[in-house]
Amino acid sequence: LAGTVPEEPRCTVERADASLTYSLFLQRFAFSRPVILGGVTDNSAFRALCTREKLLAAFGPFSVRLSTANTYSYRKVDVPFQEYVEQLLKPQDPARLGSDTLYFFGDNNFTEWGSLFQHYVPPPFRIPGTSPAYSFGIAGSGSGVPFHWHGPGFSEVIFGRKRWFLYPPDKTPHFHPNETTLAWLQHTYPTLPPAQRPLECTLRPGEVSPGAGGDPPASQPEPWDPPCCLLQVLYFPDRWWHATLNLDTSVFISTFLG
Repeated sequence: LAGTVPEEPRCTVERADASLTYSLFLQRFAFSRPVILGGVTDNSAFRALCTREKLLAAFGPFSVRLSTANTYSYRKVDVPFQEYVEQLLKPQDPARLGSDTLYFFGDNNFTEWGSLFQHYVPPPFRIPGTSPAYSFGIAGSGSGVPFHWHGPGFSEVIFGRKRWFLYPPDKTPHFHPNETTLAWLQHTYPTLPPAQRPLECTLRPGEVSPGAGGDPPASQPEPWDPPCCLLQVLYFPDRWWHATLNLDTSVFISTFLG
């Protein structure tokens, strides 16, 4: 399955670069619509610590908490990080339900992972009255979190590629809560009229051409290979529905504003 999960035909999420000021961010995006920010952080040091070998060396024996990949279930399973990487980090089985699919994202003990998180440079923008909390994850090709919503936040992909689907709060997507994002993409997405399709875009470690609809690179980096460029950051506002789909083995981090 690796490398076969498609990107969207055209990115429909608005983009902005490092010239975006905080006041314009609040005015144009913070409370109204998502945006992909390019070149606003440099996480080279953090990225260098997130290779497979370095993460296993630093955190292999530590327990990580896995969640089921469905919308309204909160079953958790604890396993050693090394066991997750070496035995469970596999491409998504298209036939498996979300309740049978385990996903490593969030639920990280900040004390144990603090030596890693202290090297992360968060996006420079904040929502007044909120404070940031990190959620770190690693997942295989075809995996993802199905549609859900919560408060505002940012997301970055450190390695690999992650496809996002977003709907505004007043437009509930059609999905089954125990269906994986991959199954939704294969079965429901093709039936949607253009006016009912979500905003969507693929995040990747390197910058692409500015403006919605830029062509993807001619070739993609191998999963968990060091990229060359500054990261892209996706911002999603409060209560926006969103689902994610990892197109490669991916390492990613979100900053939730609560």
